[in-house]
Amino acid sequence: MKNIISIALNSWSRQKQQPVLLFDSVAAASDVAFILGGEWDGCNGVVMTKCDEVAVNTAANLVSAKWCYSGISFACLASLKSDELIKRYAAGERNFINANLRCAMLASVKLSEANLSYAKLNLANLSKADLSKVDLTAADLSEANLSGADLSQAYLVRTNLTKTDLQLADLRGANLRGANLSEVNLSHADLRGANLASSDLRGANFHFSNLSGANLTGAKFIERDLEECLRNNSI
Repeated sequence: MKNIISIALNSWSRQKQQPVLLFDSVAAASDVAFILGGEWDGCNGVVMTKCDEVAVNTAANLVSAKWCYSGISFACLASLKSDELIKRYAAGERNFINANLRCAMLASVKLSEANLSYAKLNLANLSKADLSKVDLTAADLSEANLSGADLSQAYLVRTNLTKTDLQLADLRGANLRGANLSEVNLSHADLRGANLASSDLRGANFHFSNLSGANLTGAKFIERDLEECLRNNSI
């Protein structure tokens, strides 16, 4: 843990950014933010103007919490139950950064405009879910079921969508720059106007998908997949 913190601190110093600290529970993050005068993000993160590791460690010990820097290592939240997520969303909460929703059953749920960046949603069932304008930056959605989901105008930059089922999904205007879409099922998906620049599309299934107006600059393809893509679409 000390080595991770040291590496993270050096990286932060070079970038001259405000450090974001991640704690292993929402309650701990809230308490430490109060103790140190940081800005609690409503989930398990705390933004600090200046970071004194001795003070952070002292505060973390007081609340029996573990912590690390965001972007280098991630504190692991306990699994967030599907019904709890739905209840909190219905109450107006939108910030679920780094939430652990692995294998969650969220079919047909409404999570429009929620912040699920860095969330763990691998193997989750989000079929026919309303995820329009959702922020899924760098989230893990590998092998998830997103068939028929509404992801229009969603932010999926650097998102891991490896082997995800996106057939019949609405991805119009979605930002997928740098996303990993290898071996993804995009059959019959609507990708009109989507940004797929620098994304990994090797092994993706484009059968009857609509890529009209999509940005594919720098995207990685397997040659036969690209030929099928060009044959079925006007790009």
